[in-house]
Amino acid sequence: MGGKCPHRKVKKRRYSHKSARRTKFELMGDDAVYDELKKLDGESKSLPVDEDLPGMGQFYCLHCDRYFANVEVRDEHFKTKKHRRRVKIMLGPAPHTQLDADLAAGMGLPDNGPKLMSM
Repeated sequence: MGGKCPHRKVKKRRYSHKSARRTKFELMGDDAVYDELKKLDGESKSLPVDEDLPGMGQFYCLHCDRYFANVEVRDEHFKTKKHRRRVKIMLGPAPHTQLDADLAAGMGLPDNGPKLMSM
């Protein structure tokens, strides 16, 4: 009788499956969405048809970086508190970027002062 536990492999598979699933739903960061909004300031272009996305990729919320199955679901999303908060953030000042974080940590460009005369 002995040996390894029979469901040990299942646990490993379950863990790797969760991490693969988690990366499937990653969204763009706040700074990337903010840049997209500024780039598309007044333009409204039609979205390309993509069979892999919900609703063939036609129903998209730019502020939240999400695709929806149909117009009704997207319009319901526009009424949610999560969407309204996101819009409020995007209309405010620009979110922090990686450059801001590097400068705050003291990892920015070196400031060596004025150059001295060479002889």
